[in-house]
Amino acid sequence: MTLPAIRPAEHRDLPAIAAIYAHAVLDGTASWEIEPPDLPELTRRFEAILAGGYPYLVAEREGAIVGYAYAGAYRPRPAYRATVENSIYVAPGAQGGGVGSALLDALVADCTARGFRQMVAVIGDGTGASVGSRRLHERAGFSLIGVARAVGHKHGRWLDQMLMQKPLGAADGTPPD
Repeated sequence: MTLPAIRPAEHRDLPAIAAIYAHAVLDGTASWEIEPPDLPELTRRFEAILAGGYPYLVAEREGAIVGYAYAGAYRPRPAYRATVENSIYVAPGAQGGGVGSALLDALVADCTARGFRQMVAVIGDGTGASVGSRRLHERAGFSLIGVARAVGHKHGRWLDQMLMQKPLGAADGTPPD
């Protein structure tokens, strides 16, 4: 299977993004939302990411959106300004085919080019059903920095949250801009 084209997301992509995310919310443990947000809410979130100066990417194969990824503020306080948190979602039929890796590689490159210094992955259920996300981040050079045990409850069970981190660019070698 060929790797998808990675490009900046556009408003026209939001219905496909909504469908991918709805599946993750309803059937998975990567997202800890219980109900999928509607299209106006996803549009608001999309616009906020872009307005904040962060990247939002889609993976497209044969005209279909098969995944998406974005980075946003890790925390809202100014001292965290050089650190981003990533999010990656892949359509069920495209999982395991390199889409997540292509998205993560492009997201890391984009965030590095924008001058961000650290990327943090907050992986829901990284020790259970979302082990694929953990492995994806390990392959991309992320290191485990902690596990919070049983901090979420979804689908009738307690979920762990895993934190992973990757230095970007000059990392902590110099002060941020």
